[in-house]
Amino acid sequence: MNSDFLALSLLFLIAAITLVPLFKKAGLGSILGYLAAGVLLGPTGIHLLKDVNGLMHFAEFGVVMLLFIIGLELKPAKLWGMRKSLVGLGFVQVFLTSLVLFLVLLWADFSWVISLLIAVSLSLSSTAFALQVMAEKNQLKTQYGQNAFAILLLQDLIAIPLLAIVPLLSSETSADGKTWREYALMVGVFVGLILFSKFLLRPLLRMVAQTRTKEVFTALTLFLVLGVSYLMREIGLSMALGAFLAGILLSDSEYRHQIETDLEPFKGLLLGLFFIAIGMTVNFDIVLQKPMQALGGILILVAVKYMVVFVIGKAIKLNHNSAQNMAVILAQGGEFAFVVFASAFSFKLISEDQYNYFLILVTFSMIASALLGVAQDKIREMMSKFKKLDPIFDKIDEKDNPVIIAGFGRVGQISGRMLRSIGHKFTALELDPEHVEVIRKFGNQIYYGDASRLDLLETAGMAQAKIFILAIDDVEVSIQVAKLVREHFPKVKIFARARNRSHVFELRKLGVSEIWRETFSSSLEIAEGVLGELGYSEAKVADLVKTFCEKDHELLEEQYKVHMNEGDMVAASKQGAEQLQQLLSERVKV
Repeated sequence: MNSDFLALSLLFLIAAITLVPLFKKAGLGSILGYLAAGVLLGPTGIHLLKDVNGLMHFAEFGVVMLLFIIGLELKPAKLWGMRKSLVGLGFVQVFLTSLVLFLVLLWADFSWVISLLIAVSLSLSSTAFALQVMAEKNQLKTQYGQNAFAILLLQDLIAIPLLAIVPLLSSETSADGKTWREYALMVGVFVGLILFSKFLLRPLLRMVAQTRTKEVFTALTLFLVLGVSYLMREIGLSMALGAFLAGILLSDSEYRHQIETDLEPFKGLLLGLFFIAIGMTVNFDIVLQKPMQALGGILILVAVKYMVVFVIGKAIKLNHNSAQNMAVILAQGGEFAFVVFASAFSFKLISEDQYNYFLILVTFSMIASALLGVAQDKIREMMSKFKKLDPIFDKIDEKDNPVIIAGFGRVGQISGRMLRSIGHKFTALELDPEHVEVIRKFGNQIYYGDASRLDLLETAGMAQAKIFILAIDDVEVSIQVAKLVREHFPKVKIFARARNRSHVFELRKLGVSEIWRETFSSSLEIAEGVLGELGYSEAKVADLVKTFCEKDHELLEEQYKVHMNEGDMVAASKQGAEQLQQLLSERVKV
C-alpha cells in the first residue's frame, strides 16, 4: 500500500470527503475533520501508512502555502495601518499567554529556554481553524472578528522568528567558524532576494502574464514559493519562513490578486493534507498511559488562552457575547506549534515523549475549542428559547408613535431629548435592564425590550411608524436589526448610527441611506476649535470644515463602490487623501 501512490491518494480523498462534511455539519469545522481522517488512517486507526514522517515533510507545504498567502496580504501600508491593533491586542495576548504558560512549564522542570520556546509556541492559535470558523458563521466583518484577525496576524508574524530561532538554539550548531559563514550566507540570501524582487521580479511576472497562459503563470508562482522555501531550508532556516518572504516580495505586485486566486486551491488541499498528517502522528498511548497529565495539560492550555483573550475583549469594550466568541475562537493551539515542535524535536531540543505530548495538547485543544464553541451556541440557543417561553420584556402601551428609537444610550438619548423638547412622541427600546432603570429615575419613558425580535417590533407599532432611529451600539446587533426592519417594514425610513466606515458599508448594503458616523460630527467640532485657536478666521474655519466634510462624504461613496476589493479600496483611499490635501491647501490660500 505504501508504494501505491494512487491508491494512497484515493484513500486520503475518501477519508477527507467523508469525514470533513460530517464534522462541518456537526459544527466542529473542517480542520477537525482532517485531523479525524488522519487518526483513522494512521497507526492508531487502520494503520495504512507506516512512513508518517515522510508524509509530514510533504504535508508541511500546506503551512508553507498558508504563510505565503499571509505574506501576500501583508502590504507594508496595511501593517502600518493595523499597528495599534497588532500591538495593543496581538502582542498583549501573546505576552500574557506566554508568561502564564512559561511559569507553568518552569514549575514542570523544563529549562527556561525550552519553557520560553514552548510557551510562545502554545500561545499561537490556529489561523486556519479560526478564520474558517468565522467565515462559516459570517463573522469575519464583525468587531470581534476584526479584533481576532489582528491577534492572529500578530501571532503569524511572531511564528516567523520563532521558526528561525529553533536551529540556533540547538547544541548541534557548529562552533568552529562555520556558524559565521552560515550567518553571512543568510544575509547574502536575504539581500539577494530583496534585489531580485526590486529589479527582476515584476518584469518576470509581466513577461509570463503577457503570454496569457494561465497555467504557466501559476507554475511561475509555485516556482517562486518553492524556490524561496528551498533556499531557506538550505541555509538552515524554515521553509515556512521562505514562503512568507516570497509572499511579502509579491505583496506590492499588481498581480497579487491573480496569484492569490490561483494558489487558493493548492493552499486548501495541502493544508488539509497537513492536518491529516498531524492526525496520523498523534500518539494516543500518552493519553492512555498518563490520562490525568494529558487532560490537565489540555485544560490548562485552553483555560489560560480563553481567559486571557476574554479579559482583552472586555478591556476593549466588547460586549459579553463578543468577548466570549473571540475567546473561544482563539482558545486552541495552532498549526505553527506543530511545525515548531517538529523542528525542536529534529534538533534534539525536546525528547520524543515531550514532542508527542505537546502534539496531543495542541490537537486536543482544537477539539476542545470546537466543542466549547458548539456548547456556547447551544447554551445561548437554550437561553433564547427560555426567554421566549418566559418573556420578561416590558409591555408596550404606546403603539401609534411615529418614531421608534432602538438603543437609548448616548446617541439615542440625544435624539429622544430633542424630539421630546419640541413635543414629538416616540417609543424607546433598550436591551440593558440596568440602563433602563437608570434612565427611568430621571422621569423618562423607556421600554425594556429587544429590537432584534420581530414580535417586539410589531408590538411597538413598527407597522404604523414613519421613522426608525437605529442607535444600537453593538455592530452585529445593529446590522441584524436593520436587516429585520428592511425586510418586514420596508416603508419605514431608517436613520442609523454607525460605529465606523465598515459599519456604514454593511448598512448601505441593506438599503439604509441615512447614516451618521457616531464620532464624525464631534471630531469636526474639535477640529473647528483647533483651527480657530491656530488663528484662522471664523469664516475660513467654516469653509475648511465644510470642504473637508463634503470631500470625506465623496470619498466614502468611492470606498463603498470598491470596499470588497482591498487593493482598490487602498488605492481609492490614497487618491482621496491626496485630493483632499490639495483641495484644502488651495482653500487655505483663498
